[in-house]
Amino acid sequence: MNLLETVNLKRYFGEVRAVDDVSLAIAEGEFISLVGPNGAGKTSLCNVVSAYLTADSGRILFKGRDVTRDSIVERVRAGIARSFQLVNLFDDLSAFDNVALAIFSRDRKIRNPGRLAHLDRAVTAEADAVLAQFGLSGKRNETARDLAQGERKLLDVALAYALRPKLLFLDEPTSGVSTRDKGQIMDTVASVVRGEGITAVIIEHDMDVVFKYSDRIVVMHQGAILAQGTPDEIRKNEQVALILLGTSGPDAFSERD
Repeated sequence: MNLLETVNLKRYFGEVRAVDDVSLAIAEGEFISLVGPNGAGKTSLCNVVSAYLTADSGRILFKGRDVTRDSIVERVRAGIARSFQLVNLFDDLSAFDNVALAIFSRDRKIRNPGRLAHLDRAVTAEADAVLAQFGLSGKRNETARDLAQGERKLLDVALAYALRPKLLFLDEPTSGVSTRDKGQIMDTVASVVRGEGITAVIIEHDMDVVFKYSDRIVVMHQGAILAQGTPDEIRKNEQVALILLGTSGPDAFSERD
């Protein structure tokens, strides 16, 4: 069963076709990577689906319902959440309070949440559980600004996860971190989303990450879908290699590795 479908979705910025007639179906439980060169339309597509941008035309169906004109809040409540390439944290709050705030927002309990979280046993327990799932229990009381970059990335994903989404968009969750940290971040994220049965779409440039973790890879170019398939199928696609690597040949990605 498809969780999300976009039908002839378009979003233009003047002459720039950021999202150009994109029709895409995503099944429940899939772990998809959305790849392409800079300016391919990956983040724009994510922004339209999550309501940070409006569609010029086309439709967005989520769990069979048309959500094209729904607001960000309405889509979050329906089950669509996202993290950001540039982490979107409350830097002056602790890791715990950041997660607790997301839970309070989800449950519509926004009344001085930073103070009430410590008085609400259910929120406290859930926030601590989320931190544990993302390996951040030891950072519970540290302010977000004092966390290492990899920890900040994980906390940003944890906030989106705390909204209890059915569909989670992750915009470059490994950007700006070391190769070793990339593996740790993706192992943690993949374990959580797969363990909870969450459908995940990651926007990613690191093809090693993409090939290792994806069930399916969707390649965008100039606002449109160029190709999609399993990691093995995309690895063998010479047109994709030419667009992404600037070289072609059946072993282009292997040679890069």
